[in-house]
This record gives sequence, C-alpha cells and structure tokens, in this order.
Amino acid sequence: MTGPVSPYDRIVIVFNPHSTGDAPRAAEELHAELTRRLPAVPVELRPTRYAGHARDLAREAAATGRPLLVSVSGDGGYNELVDGVVQAGETGAVCAVHAAGNANDHRRTTRERPLADAVVAGDVRRIDLLRLTVGSGDTARTRYAHSYIGVGLTPVVAVDLEQGGKGSWREIVTTVRSFARFRPFPIRLEDGRRRTVDSLVFANIDRMAKYATLSEGGRPDDGRFEVVTQQRSGRLRVLGTLLRAVTRGLGPQPSTTHYGFTPLSPMPLQLDGELVELEPGTPVAVDIAPRALATVF
Repeated sequence: MTGPVSPYDRIVIVFNPHSTGDAPRAAEELHAELTRRLPAVPVELRPTRYAGHARDLAREAAATGRPLLVSVSGDGGYNELVDGVVQAGETGAVCAVHAAGNANDHRRTTRERPLADAVVAGDVRRIDLLRLTVGSGDTARTRYAHSYIGVGLTPVVAVDLEQGGKGSWREIVTTVRSFARFRPFPIRLEDGRRRTVDSLVFANIDRMAKYATLSEGGRPDDGRFEVVTQQRSGRLRVLGTLLRAVTRGLGPQPSTTHYGFTPLSPMPLQLDGELVELEPGTPVAVDIAPRALATVF
C-alpha cells in the first residue's frame, strides 16, 4: 500500500551557514527528519553565500516543478525567500519557515504544529502578502512582505527590543537610544493632506517582536491588512502605546486593501525587519496581495 502523494516534487532548505544563531544545525536536523519521513521526495540543503542570495535561490527553484522552499531563518531571511518566489510569477512553489535567528514573528503567529509534521501532512494553504511599491512608472520598485511594513518609531524600537533580548540591559539602552534619536516623520497622503506621524505600521499578522499585539481580529488570509497609526504625539505617548501593545494589546484597528503616501523627509522603513531607506518625494504604496503565497504551518 502506498501513502498519499506529496504536493511537492522536492524540498529545498535554504539557510545562512554563517548565522550567529543555530540555523546550520537546525537545517541539518530538518534535512535528516524530512529525508526519513518523506523518502520518496528529494531533500536538499542550499546554503546562502551573500546578502540577498536566498531571494535568488528561491526565484530559481520556483521556476520549475512543485518545490517546497523552507527558510531556516528569522523573519528577514524568510522575507527574501517569499519575495523571490512571488517575483518568479505564477508557480507551483510552496513556502515555509523554520524559526532560527532573532525575530520569528511570522512563525510564532501562524504556527499550528511542528514544521516537519506540517510538511509531511502536506496541507497547503494560501495566505495574503503585503505588496510595497516605491516610486512610480518605469522606476518603481516592488517588494513583498509576509508580516508587516512599518515606518516611524514603533517598528524601529520593536526591532531593537527583539535584538536586545527581553529584560536585558542592552534592551533598555537600545530603546533609550531609539527614543533619543527619533524625530516624527512628515508625510503627504494621496488626497493631499499632510500628516506628521510618530509611527505607521501595516500589519498582515497581529503580533510584532514577540511581545507586541498590534491588532485584534486580523488574519493573514482575510484579504485586508490592519493600519496602526500614531500621529505626532510626543515620546511619552509613543512609549505608552508600546507598553500597551506588550501588555494588553492595542485592540481593534482599521483595515484596508490599499494605503498610499509620500514621505516629505528621508524616512527609514522596516519590511519584515529589513531596512529600506525612503527618499523624500518618492510615492509609496502598500497593497494587499490576496492569497499570493502557498504555505504550510
């Protein structure tokens, strides 16, 4: 008697061999387990060699067949893999993340069972992605995010908190430094109105940086994203918002399928924890890409 047919024709495990965490060991262990449990499906290890290599590996692998691409990484590494698959166009590729590294918000939020069990079960589902477009016309650049896109203080401090570690002196120092160097950002909305924002987060999941609950009721497959906005209100109010997020949560937030703005000064943007620098006067659009990613979790 034969078992059920796997939805993948091969499994490609992508990892950074120079990771400061446990990515190499975790990749080897996952390779061994999947090889044992899915003997009819080839499983290969693909170490990255340079920044952005995961995106190139994913784009290449997704071009043929029905691969399952697993990123053994944090949110940033998984962002590269997901972005590469989506940039490849319509494919039969499926993506998954095995948590390794500092930030694993996506895996932490969507996890239903151990990843190897999810891979073997082969229950492929589709979730939304966030599509970021910077610029317009022929010069526009597009990136995809699986969890969040944010500008302003909240995403910056959230990433610093994640890297510093809960309860550590480093966490305290980096947070204080973030507040000290922070200045609100002026933006112009698509209808011409101007706003000065302390924080603006577009969320496809409801949590950020382990501890912060951004919204209530949002799901990565509901065809919308939540918009968490804090207009210029001063550092103490921003700090209060952060504390509320990590204690009882921010509660229900407005949701949409599109949000457009133009930064009026240089502005850092966090894309699943990866930094993108926005130039003043460059139009920015965030859109939902419904059911854009096939995944298991």
